[in-house]
Amino acid sequence: MQYRRLGRAGLKVSTISLGAWTTYGASVQDRKTITDIVGTAFEAGVNYFDNADAYAKGQGETIMGEVLADLAFERHHLVLSTKVFWPQSENVNDRGLSRKHVMESIDRSLERMATDYVDIYFAHRYDPETPLEETIEAFSDVVRSGRAHYWGTSEWTGAQIAEAHTFATANGLVAPATEQPQYSMLHRERVEREILPVTEAKGVGLVVWSPLAQGMLTGKYDDGVPEGSRFAENDGFRERFMTDANAKVVRALAPIADDLGVTRGQLALAWVLRQSGVSSVITGATKVEQFVDNVAAAEIELDDAVLARIDEVLEGVRT
Repeated sequence: MQYRRLGRAGLKVSTISLGAWTTYGASVQDRKTITDIVGTAFEAGVNYFDNADAYAKGQGETIMGEVLADLAFERHHLVLSTKVFWPQSENVNDRGLSRKHVMESIDRSLERMATDYVDIYFAHRYDPETPLEETIEAFSDVVRSGRAHYWGTSEWTGAQIAEAHTFATANGLVAPATEQPQYSMLHRERVEREILPVTEAKGVGLVVWSPLAQGMLTGKYDDGVPEGSRFAENDGFRERFMTDANAKVVRALAPIADDLGVTRGQLALAWVLRQSGVSSVITGATKVEQFVDNVAAAEIELDDAVLARIDEVLEGVRT
């Protein structure tokens, strides 16, 4: 396993990380499978495990806490994160990034995860209804209270990240250390044109989600939509990623992967990790075999010739 600093922070995270949304958030699986996936990840060198209170309305956090307790990992070996923003009930204040919601949500998340602190606490989206100053002060207080070591943003614009970082540093508050955007071969323009110029200048590390474009880049949909697959169960993902243009790109990547002796999924993950501004790629798995395949991407190096071949294939996909 390779490890990278979280931007300019001293914290080091595994380049391949395990996310809760697919593994035990969006559709909770049997406990043995989840435990086997988490145990396999840790044995492979993964130290970063990502979560959010929105995943299965807190069940993702609860199950993570129970599984980590069952596996008896030493807490200081782990980098755990969770997030706050989305509504957790019908209560008018149980949503967004107000001081009230941030401060109350971190305590509920810690209780569900059965831990005294998280390493990273994310603002899961930008909240236009709360003054940015209020949000930054709340996250700063969470960090200074010891309930989180760092805080970050998720799916914020480059301008929002820059404003938050500038305000925090100018006022003696804690600046965001990381941003969590969607980034893959099939969804790259926003990160490369808008986010990376800001985050690299500010020393903010990226931990990216959906690096396989919800599985499209693995090639599993070459011959249609398998029963029980993510695209079979989610019309939005299928309509967004399963286009003729994307299918053409994914098929064109096959000979490149074959020449390297890797899978297309591994090639896609290694391509994301080619970006020095990316600290980790968040992967999910419903089977141990899926994660074993993913984690191997950490050791793949793409030379200039291979990257040129990939760029040629991706030239028609600018999203």
